[in-house]
Amino acid sequence: MSEPFIAQIQLWGCNYAPRGWAYCDGGLLSIAENTALFSLIGTTYGGDGRTTMGLPNLQGRAPMHPGNGPGLTPRLLAERGGTEQVVLTQATIPAHTHQMYAEDADAEETQTTAAYLAKGGVPGRGGRFYPIDTYNNPENLMPLSSSALTETGLGQAHENRQPFLAVNFCIALMGIYPNRS
Repeated sequence: MSEPFIAQIQLWGCNYAPRGWAYCDGGLLSIAENTALFSLIGTTYGGDGRTTMGLPNLQGRAPMHPGNGPGLTPRLLAERGGTEQVVLTQATIPAHTHQMYAEDADAEETQTTAAYLAKGGVPGRGGRFYPIDTYNNPENLMPLSSSALTETGLGQAHENRQPFLAVNFCIALMGIYPNRS
C-alpha cells in the first residue's frame, strides 16, 4: 500500500492497529505528539484542545458523509446519530389492527387467494371428524373472537442495526500531509 494521508481513515480486518495508525475508538491523543494530525482535525472529535485531541469513534457506527441532499436531513462533520436498539410503543407504531375474519360455513377451497378461514371438516360415520378444505370464498364473514389474537411484545427493545461485518476503522497518525485545494 502507498503512504497514506495523515487523518485518512481505512477499514482494517485485523485485531491490531498497524504502526502509524490508531483505532477510531474515540480515544484521546496528546497534541504535542500528534501536531500534524491536530492541525487537520483539531477538536472535532473531542479533547480539550490544549493537551489532548479526540479520535473519531466508529465503534458500532456506520460512517456517513457530512452535508445534505434533496430530501435528506443535513449532517455535520462528527455528528452522531441513530441508536442500536429501539423500544416500540403505541406512540411509535402507526394505528392498525390485526383483525382476522372467518366464515361459519363448510370450507370449499384449498387455495388462500381471496378466501377466508372456514370450518375445516365434516362429521362422518360413527362420530368421526373428517378434515376437508379449510378456506371459503367470502360471503358471511364474522370476526374471530378477540381472545384468538393476543397482544405481544411486552415493551422490549429490538435490534435496530443494519447488517454488518465486524472490522476495525483506523486513522493514519503519520503519512503525507494533505494539501488544501
